[in-house]
Amino acid sequence: MKIAIIGCGTIANAAHIPSYQNNPDAQIKYFCDIIPERAESAVEKYGCGIAITDYREALGDAEITAVSVCTPNNVHAQIAIDAMRAGKHVLCEKPAARTYAEALEMQKVQHETGMTLNIGVVNRFNDSVNLIKKYIDSGKLGEVYRVYVSFRAHRSIPGLGGDFTTKAIAGGGALIDWGVHFLDIVMYCCGDPKVLTVSGEAFCKLGKDMESYVYTNMWAGPPNYSGTYDVDDSVTAMIRTEGPVVTVNGAWAENISGGGMFIDFIGDKAGIRLEYGKDFTVYTAENGALAEYKPVFNSRDHFQNEIDAFVRCVKTGEKLASHIDTVIVTAQMMQAIYDSAELHREIALSE
Repeated sequence: MKIAIIGCGTIANAAHIPSYQNNPDAQIKYFCDIIPERAESAVEKYGCGIAITDYREALGDAEITAVSVCTPNNVHAQIAIDAMRAGKHVLCEKPAARTYAEALEMQKVQHETGMTLNIGVVNRFNDSVNLIKKYIDSGKLGEVYRVYVSFRAHRSIPGLGGDFTTKAIAGGGALIDWGVHFLDIVMYCCGDPKVLTVSGEAFCKLGKDMESYVYTNMWAGPPNYSGTYDVDDSVTAMIRTEGPVVTVNGAWAENISGGGMFIDFIGDKAGIRLEYGKDFTVYTAENGALAEYKPVFNSRDHFQNEIDAFVRCVKTGEKLASHIDTVIVTAQMMQAIYDSAELHREIALSE
C-alpha cells in the first residue's frame, strides 16, 4: 500500500513515519511539506520516498492509496477533504479540525465519498486504556457515575508566539491540544455516551505578556515575541452525559505546580486512576478492607497499533473506533466548552 505523509514535522517523524516503516503492508512514496528542507530531510533520513511541497501532487498519483495528515490544525479539514475526493483514505492527526463546523464538513465528505477518515486519537489504541475499558465494560467498577480529568502543567506553553498559540491556526490552546486526548479517552472508556450539557470557562492569562512569561523549557520551538498569543492556557469545564458527569481541569500554564496528568474513573464498586501515557491503579473494598493494586501487563507502542489498524482497515473496510463518526463528539464537546466560555453560560447540545 503506497502512502503519502503530508506534513513532516514532529508528530510525523516521532510516530507516523517510523510506524509505517515497521508495517510490512505499507510503503511511503511521498514526503510532503511546505518547507522543502523538511521533506528532503525525511527522504534522506528514511531512505525512501519523493520530496514534494504540494500535497495535490500526491493526491493525483493513482498509486497512492492513503495519506497521513500531520500538518497544523488549520489545514486538516481542507487536506482531508481534498484527499477523500481524490479517492484516498485518510488518517488525520488530532484534533479533527479547528472547529466543530470544520469537523462536520469532513464527516459529510466522508459519507459522500465512502473513503476511510480516521482521526489520530491514538489512545484508543493504547493497551492501558483498552484494559480500563474492559474493566468498565465488565462491570468491575459498577456504575461509573463521575470522571475527573486533569491535564495540568506549571508553565509549559509550546512554541510561544507560533502555530500552537495562534487561534487562527490551532483553533485553541490547552484544551484543543491536550484536552482532546483526555476527553476522547473518557468517551471511549465509558462507551461514547451521549453528551447532554456543557459548561466551561477558558482563560488566556499567563502567555499574553509574552516577553514576561517565565519558563524552564519550551517544547515546539523557542518563543517568537513578534508572533501571536490568543488561545487558552487553562480551562475548566463540567460535562453532563447520559453516562457519567465529567469534570475537567486543564492548563498548559498556571501558577501552581504538581497538577498532574491523569483521569479518575469513579464507580460505586471501584475506581481507577489512569496516569496519562502510563499504567493505572484500581481502588476498591474487598472482604471488609480497602484495597488497591496496579495491574501488570505488556504494553505495545500505541502509535504502531494505530498505524497497523489504519492499514488493516483500509484493506478490509473495518470501521475503527477512531472513525470520524465516533470521535466527532469530542470536537463537539470542545466547541461547546469554548462557546460556553465565550457566552458565560451552559450549552445544551441538541440531537
